[in-house]
Amino acid sequence: MPPPAFTTCSPLHNEGGMPQPEASGKADPDSVKSGIPSLPQVHRSIAVPGGTSRSANARRMLAFAGPGYLVAVGYMDPGNWATSIAGGSQFGYSLLAVIFASNLMAMLFQAAAVRLGLASGRDLAQACREQFPPRINLVLWFFCEIAIVACNLAEVLGMAIGLNLLFGLPLIVGVCITVVDVMLILALQSRGFRALESVVIGLVALIGICFGAQLLWLHPPLATVLSGFIPRSEIVTNPEMLYLAVGIVGATVMPHNLYLHSAIVQTREHSRTLEGTRQAIRFATIDSTVALGLALFVNAAILVVAAGAFNRPGTPPVTELSDAYHLLSPILGVGIASAVFGTALLASGLSASVTGTLAGQIVMEGFLQIRLSPAMRALLTRLIAIVPAVIATAWYGNEGASALLVFSQVVLSMQLPFAIVPLLMFTTRRNALGALTFGRPMSILLWSGAALVVSLNLWMLQRLLTL
Repeated sequence: MPPPAFTTCSPLHNEGGMPQPEASGKADPDSVKSGIPSLPQVHRSIAVPGGTSRSANARRMLAFAGPGYLVAVGYMDPGNWATSIAGGSQFGYSLLAVIFASNLMAMLFQAAAVRLGLASGRDLAQACREQFPPRINLVLWFFCEIAIVACNLAEVLGMAIGLNLLFGLPLIVGVCITVVDVMLILALQSRGFRALESVVIGLVALIGICFGAQLLWLHPPLATVLSGFIPRSEIVTNPEMLYLAVGIVGATVMPHNLYLHSAIVQTREHSRTLEGTRQAIRFATIDSTVALGLALFVNAAILVVAAGAFNRPGTPPVTELSDAYHLLSPILGVGIASAVFGTALLASGLSASVTGTLAGQIVMEGFLQIRLSPAMRALLTRLIAIVPAVIATAWYGNEGASALLVFSQVVLSMQLPFAIVPLLMFTTRRNALGALTFGRPMSILLWSGAALVVSLNLWMLQRLLTL
């Protein structure tokens, strides 16, 4: 397959058809994109202030703040809770190294998504449709849809468990109620993308505050916690640890977030000169990295709380979210600890609904050029996720729901190569992004991360086939 070279849909072109932003700052007559961008109702809807002073630079950075937090909610969704609680309860702090490494990889891959979106004017799905044959695109779209359904499944189950724990609603009733939350989120979009971002940032902050309180109540030994960030060979040699480690990777590096991020960074109306695009990439990458740093704190805090509260000699491991909820207050000696845990879980599922809804719309429009209304697209995706959730909760109860949560994250991990490899093909080869391509050191780092993800997935596939 020849290396990709964008020839259409680029906001700025050079003579060879490459997406080369012009250095002069004058408007390019060819800058009108062919076709309709993803999320056309919010595309370039947020103005970026100009100026060269320090205050102008600060305002520009604030203008780019937001998309990273929409992406970050996918890194702290209920699926992360299931894998981190299971890992911390069974193996103590040992898997903190996996969470840390996974978040670093996530920062790198999301930076690549930012670069693709801003440098080429395309999201990842549009770039794939343009550069790859129809059969390959069909395969990529199919696997991406599986990832979105798995993500929605985690959100549905997480919110249903949260409603059950806080308000005593039966799990099946909670699963059905989750259809409504998508409609509420879509209603926010009508008020503008900034309104949606503000609500999500508020929910993310709430989750962070809840787990900050849990850590204060727990008082975990700092030296022991820090030792968990040191990689151990046992993670690879112990099949049960490795299974959870792959689940953590799948729960942390979310494949559909790469499609989402490459689209929503285009909501900013920035200067499309070479320097203006470089600055936009820099500010958007800072936004993404800071937001994912908060996601790292939340993911690590979940595992630390599980390890400190539930990993004790002579007691069985806690793998169910409901068990964790009921045990936290007695173990921590704080009456509201369980309620705080349940509130954060509910906020996690609600905020992550944004990710699945928007990503589903972007993927369908980008790969298939089928434009359904956001409400219809969200409803279809959510209904597909509800079917296995209802079956699992009706047949197995809380135990089945929690097991399905962990399995959904393993499924997500197995879809990662189908998103990462195309993304790196577009961002590490100079003929695709020209002067805005990643340099050799960053390219080597990105491809090394991709090789690690593919290796983990091959191991997981072999394990599943030999069960």
